[in-house]
Amino acid sequence: MNIIIVGCGRVGETLAEKLNDDGNNVTIVDMSATKVKNIANKYDIMGIVGNGATHSVQLEAGIDNADLFIAVTNSDELNLLCCMVAKKAGNCQTIARVKNPEYSLEAPFLKDELGLAMVINPEYAAAEEIARVLKFPSAIKIETFAKGRVELIKFKLPKNSRIVGMSVKELIMKLRCDVLVCTIERGEDAYIANGDFVFEEKDIVSIIASHKNATDFFEKIDYKGNTIKNAIIVGGGLTTHYLCDIMEHSGISLKIIEKDMKICEELCTRWEKVDIINGDTTDKELLMEEGITNTDALVALSNHDEENIVLSLFAQSSEVGKVITRINRIDYDNVLGRLELDTIISPKNITSDMIVRYVRATQNTIGSNVETLYNIIQDEVEAAEFVVKEHSPIAGIPLSELKFKPNVLVAAILRDGNVIIPRGHDIIQFGDAVVIVSKLMALHDITDILK
Repeated sequence: MNIIIVGCGRVGETLAEKLNDDGNNVTIVDMSATKVKNIANKYDIMGIVGNGATHSVQLEAGIDNADLFIAVTNSDELNLLCCMVAKKAGNCQTIARVKNPEYSLEAPFLKDELGLAMVINPEYAAAEEIARVLKFPSAIKIETFAKGRVELIKFKLPKNSRIVGMSVKELIMKLRCDVLVCTIERGEDAYIANGDFVFEEKDIVSIIASHKNATDFFEKIDYKGNTIKNAIIVGGGLTTHYLCDIMEHSGISLKIIEKDMKICEELCTRWEKVDIINGDTTDKELLMEEGITNTDALVALSNHDEENIVLSLFAQSSEVGKVITRINRIDYDNVLGRLELDTIISPKNITSDMIVRYVRATQNTIGSNVETLYNIIQDEVEAAEFVVKEHSPIAGIPLSELKFKPNVLVAAILRDGNVIIPRGHDIIQFGDAVVIVSKLMALHDITDILK
């Protein structure tokens, strides 16, 4: 596809990298010549310097031949204007990033009236992910497939885990749990699970199951995640705004610590039941006074990655049960794994995954299309959900008879509302939703997993 991206911030660069890696023709546009030059040279793509909302710049970027136009600048208004001009100037699909809560409420209207293919709110998507983890604190990360019926849950094995030293095959046979072990992260290595793989301390494991079966699994392995009754949120920005909305009736008491008095006043006006504290979160005494050692969870959502990391490490040393850390910087990705942080939330990755999923789903497919896409292990392992179409080569044949490429796992099948954890004798049928876990990045069609 020919794709134009306006905005060379963190999200724009991540999108440029992923969409270029998928084999698309990518052109970036930004007012900053330095940003355009750096990203264009780094990923060997086209770059245009100028205002992406003007017709002349869009023409220079190739809007006449574009299939998709994506606006991800820091201005909601500019993103919407860019898309309006693009719809008039070219015959392409348009996607706008919109962060302002007021605009977010109007998202369906904006999408319909402006003819947008998608309106993306990375802050709201991040808040949804945080809320899922707070409600199921055993997990480091939770993703959902098949409209929430299937969950992909990532968790870390403690030192005293009963499954340490046990193989995947033994785990399933002894515990009789209807779950599928998908991936294991050990240090800097990532593995697609097979029956002979043996668990070790500190392994980060991903499983796929229905919510009921996942809960049963954690009970059987004695993995105790304390129920969260209260949480401290550091930072009162947009993600916090959305998180308070989502968690309003969750039964979890929230306390927000924010440096800016004006933001504190706004938060007090909006949420009367939330405790708002005006103070410097780098002040250890303040954190102790506000009960960081007694809270069930800390959510670090300040605008500064370094502050979030330090706060999270301090919370973990204070034995806070659940610690969630927001990270924005692209260049921290390779370092974070060594810090052993609990749950990391990255709005840029959430946004880019949503757009990459849309791009793959709109490309020409034979037997199925991508419904949902997640990075289980960033840039190493993906989980993709496909809906199997009629006459697909993968349908009607037992899984044990299909010849799969290496490092591919059929993780779940959803049929008539029922979740099937597949075994060798199972057969994929037309209309099934199928979750594939794979080291083969950029799967466009379910048939790509066959030799």
